[in-house]
Amino acid sequence: MKKVTLVLSFLFISITSLYSQTVIGKYAGEFLAIGVGGRALAMGSAQVAIVNDVTAGYWNPAGLARINYPQVALMHEEHFGSLVNYNYGAVAIPYGKDMSFGVSLIRVSVDGIPDTRLAGLDANGNPLPPSDYQKFTRLNYSMISEFSNADWSLYFSFAKRHSDNFYWGANVKLIKRNIAEYSAMGIGFDVGAFYNPIENLFLGANVQDVTTTIVAWSTGRNELITPTAKVGAAYSIKFLGGTIMPAVDFDLRFENRQTASTFHLGPVSFDLHGGFEYNFKNIFAVRAGYNDVKQFTVGAGVFLPKLQIDYSFARFSQSEIERLPDTHRISLILTLEEPKFLRDQL
Repeated sequence: MKKVTLVLSFLFISITSLYSQTVIGKYAGEFLAIGVGGRALAMGSAQVAIVNDVTAGYWNPAGLARINYPQVALMHEEHFGSLVNYNYGAVAIPYGKDMSFGVSLIRVSVDGIPDTRLAGLDANGNPLPPSDYQKFTRLNYSMISEFSNADWSLYFSFAKRHSDNFYWGANVKLIKRNIAEYSAMGIGFDVGAFYNPIENLFLGANVQDVTTTIVAWSTGRNELITPTAKVGAAYSIKFLGGTIMPAVDFDLRFENRQTASTFHLGPVSFDLHGGFEYNFKNIFAVRAGYNDVKQFTVGAGVFLPKLQIDYSFARFSQSEIERLPDTHRISLILTLEEPKFLRDQL
C-alpha cells in the first residue's frame, strides 16, 4: 500500500504541475534513462564504449555500425513489483559496407491508477470539486475511476563506419506522454561516437538530447530535457580461455542534481556506472556491475545459434520503511546469421 501511495502522490504532483509554462524539466527525461537489454543492465549500464548489437540504438547509435547481420531485440521488465511495466523492442539492419539503420520502441506505463478527483466528500458528506482536494475527509468509492500513465519513445537510428577504428551515429527520437486526459509530444536528437585507438581498448561517447528536447503538453506547459553526455571506456583481457571486459561510464547532466547524483560541481552532476563481463568463447557470459541509482547488479547470458538470452537482477537498498521488490529483466536478441544477410564486406 505504501508503494501505491508513493506512485499516486507522484502522479498527482505531475498532473497539478502541468499548467505552468516553459521550464527546464528536472528529471523530465528520467523514463528514458532506465536502460535496455539484460547484458547492459547486468553490467550497471556501463555500455557506451562496448555496445555492439541492436541495443546500440539506445546506448550509443555509433555501435550499430558494428553489426554484420540484421538483429531483433525484445525485453520486458516490471518495477516495484508489478506497478510499473517496461517494454522494449528494436530492429537493426546493416546496409552496404559501412552503414546501419535501426528502430527502437520503449513504453513505460503505470496502469489501473485510481482517480479520486471526483470522489471527494467533505465532513458533512457533500461532494467536493477537485480544486478543494485539501478538504477531502473521505471518499465516495462509487465515483472512483481509473486512468493510466504511459510514456512512449520511438528511436530512428543511423550509424556509419568512418574507418576501421572510428564509427559515428545519430538518433531522432519521438516522445509521447499521457497522464489521465493530459498528453504531450516531443522530439529530440542524440549523437554518438565509438573509437578503438589500440587493440582491446574501446572508447565511446553519446550526447543525448543534444539540442535540448522539448516536450509540449496539451495544457500549454513545455518541458525542456537538457543534454546528457555519456562517456565510457572498456578494455578486453584474455582470461581462463575466455575474455574479461571491465567497463566504466560517466553521465554528465546539467539539471542541478545534487543529493541525487554520485557527485556534483555546482549545477553539473556526475553519475558513475561500472561493470564487467566474462565471456567464455561466446557460449555463456557472467556479469556484474554498479549503477547510478546505487544498485549492485548481476546477470548472465547464454549464446545459442542465432539467439542470445540475457538475464539481469537488481536489488534496491533496504529503507527504513520497507525494501522495494527486486527487479528481474530478461531480454532476447535474434540474429539472422545467414550468408544472404551478411553485410557487404570492405
